[in-house]
Amino acid sequence: MNMNRILEELEFMKDESEKTRRSQNLKFDDIEEELQSIKKSVLKISKTQDDEKKLREKSIVQNQNNGKIDSGKRFLLKHVFENVSDLGEGKAVNSENEDHFNLKWCMAIERNGSHLAFHVFLDPIDTDVEDEWSVKTKLEFKMIGKNNKRVIKTDEYCFEVTDDDGYGIFLEWEDINDYLIDDNLTAEIEVEILEISGFGRQKLRNFDESQKDVSDVILVVQDTKFYLSRMYLASQSSYFKTLFLGKFSESRKSEIPLTGIDSNDFQCFLEVLYGENAIDESTVEGILLVGDFYDTSIVTRKCQEFLLEESEKNLKKKLQLSTQYRLKSLEDQCLSKINSIDDVKEFLPGDLSDLDSSVAHKILQICVSSA
Repeated sequence: MNMNRILEELEFMKDESEKTRRSQNLKFDDIEEELQSIKKSVLKISKTQDDEKKLREKSIVQNQNNGKIDSGKRFLLKHVFENVSDLGEGKAVNSENEDHFNLKWCMAIERNGSHLAFHVFLDPIDTDVEDEWSVKTKLEFKMIGKNNKRVIKTDEYCFEVTDDDGYGIFLEWEDINDYLIDDNLTAEIEVEILEISGFGRQKLRNFDESQKDVSDVILVVQDTKFYLSRMYLASQSSYFKTLFLGKFSESRKSEIPLTGIDSNDFQCFLEVLYGENAIDESTVEGILLVGDFYDTSIVTRKCQEFLLEESEKNLKKKLQLSTQYRLKSLEDQCLSKINSIDDVKEFLPGDLSDLDSSVAHKILQICVSSA
């Protein structure tokens, strides 16, 4: 082989080596970019679970002082709409459906002439509902733009069959660029469910006046009276132990109002506490909320067992519930099924404040190991 041929071969090998190096660098750059994106998302977590509970309790107190109904059912819908500047006239884009309290929620934006419309939709997940159901809500619509610029509008609305709420004129289209970051629009709706009707289920156990002879206290939730035993509740819940056996004025009352919970959820909670099999796909989230609020470990444990062994809720919802209510076994089960960056993107909750720091750390570890 002559010298020119050798030089050509060496030059070819050099070029191929350089191409391989550039390709590897691009792959590593892509992975690094993915990790940084996920890390930024996780680091947006700004509230601890204690902060969340304090905010919830503050809202309950405010509603109680104002004489308003309070079901304790609050959550955040959040979605980043992409390529918004390309949205054509009369075109709408929907977020993914989210499951909250056995209702399917979805947000949508639409370019409507010289305006941007912003709506929220809901449908029951359970098909066994009455023809005339309704969900009373308090809604805070929010869009967040550059330099934390935001527009916020609030509304109280009662959803009924195949209904939606929102604003046909939420933003002037000419102002849309003030709210776009890399052509993406961040939209949020804080939802508070005030009252739900038409979703009746057959009671498994009565706590009404028929139990008067075997009860020594009446707990009142949203005008519904529950006839119960102080000592049994105190033996199952640190909250009720303090309420009934502590040195409070309420301890001596025969009738005590409870706020911050829904009467139907409290009925299901009591059924579980008294040994009934009341946990199913439609009731588990409401029971968890009440069980956590009243620090009733046996109820929380039974809900976790259902979610681990029987529930068909998707992984994203289970992860959200596991972190919100500190369900360690469920959390471990969820994380064991997340094996790649794509899985993290798919199952990361829309409301990142639902994640605690330990889960965020585990998710980052999964990303690094899968890279």
